[in-house]
Amino acid sequence: MKRTALRGLTLAAFLAAGAGGYWAGHRGIVIPGSSTLFGATTVAAETPPSPSGPVIYYKDPVGLPAYSAEPSRTADGRAFLPVRGSEEVSFDEKLRTEAGQPTNAGEKRILYYRNPMGLPDTSPVPKTDSMGMDYIPVYDGEAEDGPVVKVAPGKLQRAGVRTEAVERRPLGKLVRVPGMVQLDERHIAVVATRSPAFLDEVANVTTGDAVATGQALVRLYSPDIAAAGAQYITDLNGGVRGLTAGGGRQRLENLGVPAEAIAEIERTRKVPLSMTWRAPRDGVVLERNAVDGMKAEPGAVLFRIADLSTVWVLADVPEHNLGAVRIGAPATIHVKGLPGTAFKGQVSLVYPQVNEVTRAIRVRIEIANPGRVLLPNMYADVAIGVGNAAPALAVPDGAVIDTGTRQVVILDRGEGRFEPRDVKVGQRGEGFTEIRDGLAEGDRVVVAANFLIDAESNLKAALRGLTPVETQP
Repeated sequence: MKRTALRGLTLAAFLAAGAGGYWAGHRGIVIPGSSTLFGATTVAAETPPSPSGPVIYYKDPVGLPAYSAEPSRTADGRAFLPVRGSEEVSFDEKLRTEAGQPTNAGEKRILYYRNPMGLPDTSPVPKTDSMGMDYIPVYDGEAEDGPVVKVAPGKLQRAGVRTEAVERRPLGKLVRVPGMVQLDERHIAVVATRSPAFLDEVANVTTGDAVATGQALVRLYSPDIAAAGAQYITDLNGGVRGLTAGGGRQRLENLGVPAEAIAEIERTRKVPLSMTWRAPRDGVVLERNAVDGMKAEPGAVLFRIADLSTVWVLADVPEHNLGAVRIGAPATIHVKGLPGTAFKGQVSLVYPQVNEVTRAIRVRIEIANPGRVLLPNMYADVAIGVGNAAPALAVPDGAVIDTGTRQVVILDRGEGRFEPRDVKVGQRGEGFTEIRDGLAEGDRVVVAANFLIDAESNLKAALRGLTPVETQP
């Protein structure tokens, strides 16, 4: 009986010692002599550090995947547990990192997570939206970059983002307008008489024929010319020289008698029965009204001759483009009758009148006409070069995002970083836009898919303005 009781007491002592050792071990208490007593070394349990740092969110008290940025309670009234910055957090992905701390030395700390669809909704912890899309992390340092947007290289390639350098270049622009070929008014001449005359013989020259200066066109008899010639001979026979106005020679000149005919009268001292009228210039006969035997009244046009070596093209420029057209501006003319042939000229005159119906201003372009292939009243397609010929700082038209109230370009800052930049633009031409302020020569700007980066920048700015301060660490 005594032996049985002794065994029971010994067993109870061992159980009490084991329970005490377990309790002491979990609290880091070392029992002196315990290693000697049991022949083993006791290892003290590591005491977990007390939670420290600010409360970054609140979690469900029983470990359900429910979180809150503010103190909250479950449906049955239990308070959510606060999670501080130093505590470990475990998510469904089994990633165990300290909340808000970088997992590796080279990684940045995540500040918060933003809605993947651009809604003004942020979260201090990873979450998904109603469609199952993961919220996008916002890292430390991104918020301080202001409007700078960072884009991964893979995303840049998929979006087709392309950049070009800002350069100085001449900005040309073409104003395309319709036109019509017309005669140069300075190169038109007519053959007419200044007194009644009878046409004895008309040369074999018809409309469209080319004539040369001095070529005989018509022989005529004029009583007034004959009387003036007789007076001139009388003056010559009387020894009169240096005749004043009113003399025979002056009358002949007033009647339009050619100088060679007057010289012939002076030499022969005879008045010819008929006079020959000759072509006053090289050109093409545009009009022939002379007929053998007809009587020509004073001032009647017998022949109209035009020199087609130089012609005009009259073009109607819309009123809103008038400010860009200047005298001396280069112009290129194409006519449908001569496909593939271009004629070069310059604006020689801007007419000082606006057409009341078409609201257009007529300009005159003077061009050479080799071979006389351009004919009067031909329709022409006119391209007038306008703009400043001096080089100016310019970017491709596609680089400028025009919102209606401001103009923006996306500046490439390297390493996938882009910054929207407000600019002041000038004239446009030949696919380029002048930049008067906001960029420097050598800067690189996005010229393709820039609206995607601009949208990302606008989203980032909206998130900074709409995200409550208390939800950001």
